[in-house]
Amino acid sequence: MDVSWIPGSADLVVLIVAGVAVLGGIGGVIAAKGRRAGGAPEAGAAPDAAPASAPESASVRASARASAEAPERPDARLHRLRARLAGGLGASLLAIFSKGTLSQDDWDELEETLLLADVGAAATDEILDGLRERLRSTPDADPRSILRDVLIETIDPTLDRSLRLAEPGAGQHEPIVVVGVNGVGKTTTVGKIARVLVAEGRSVVMGAADTFRAAAADQLETWGARVRVPVIRSDREGADPASVAFEAADHAREQGADVLLVDTAGRLQNKAGLMDELGKIIRVVSKVAPPVEVLLVLDATTGQNGLAQARVFAEVANVTGIVLTKLDGTAKGGIVVAVQRELGVPVKLIGLGEGADDLAPFDTEEFVDGLLGNGA
Repeated sequence: MDVSWIPGSADLVVLIVAGVAVLGGIGGVIAAKGRRAGGAPEAGAAPDAAPASAPESASVRASARASAEAPERPDARLHRLRARLAGGLGASLLAIFSKGTLSQDDWDELEETLLLADVGAAATDEILDGLRERLRSTPDADPRSILRDVLIETIDPTLDRSLRLAEPGAGQHEPIVVVGVNGVGKTTTVGKIARVLVAEGRSVVMGAADTFRAAAADQLETWGARVRVPVIRSDREGADPASVAFEAADHAREQGADVLLVDTAGRLQNKAGLMDELGKIIRVVSKVAPPVEVLLVLDATTGQNGLAQARVFAEVANVTGIVLTKLDGTAKGGIVVAVQRELGVPVKLIGLGEGADDLAPFDTEEFVDGLLGNGA
């Protein structure tokens, strides 16, 4: 038998390698067709997403990935929340006025109640003088109604408490810088303000410039994700706050956002350092657009300590409005009067609970009616 066609061992190896190559080529063609059928981009086509190996931006986080919530309409919030003001100052005042004719002891008790509620000495004298004058001139009037009128006048309904912003959709990327000592709920308040603005139909960008507290940027991202608000942050703890603030302002401008919200650090151990830091943030943000508001966040339960903090920040930044947090039945409502007189700027927003939509624009009459427990 002729066996000359049978390959040697070397020839056999060559045949096997050639066969594997042919089979691999066929498999590659089939796989490529499968990928195209599954929607993978063709050569030269723009990919829908970055490859898994591509690094995520260290500063811009896409909070829009989460499904958005619909925040409650701001103009309805305080009416819903005002029952939480009942108690404390209002209850004490009504207990005194329910006696009918007021004795000197009652007037002394009234004065003490107002002072303990952090109204302040000058405002307390003004309230007492107003009450005495009206009770003398209209002795048959309802004391509760007189008390309501005097409190409203003292808090001053003529102050402009609106945020100084352009109309929604204007795309002015107007900055609001939020300041306050650490521990007052400042970062949470920034997230809640974002919800107020979104509910008004505004587009928002948040800047996490409190780079000295590790959880601050993460908190903002959580708040932003719920209402599809992007957050500009640094992934490095202790990064330059002004650099983050500038990047956020630049991003807001590029995106044509209505409002930029900047969260800041609130370390009071070194007032000079705080002054330099906040001043630098405001300067770099102003290169894009000057801040339209500098809002100071205060914890309403801290009373006179809160006023001391307010004085420091008033020296450091041009504060244009106050946000009072934790102003429910456990707080002393008189702090509204005291802080306005101390700084000469209005209370613009108040927090009345832990819920996402428990921050409301301040309304003088709604506030006083809540204090006095007047019907909704």
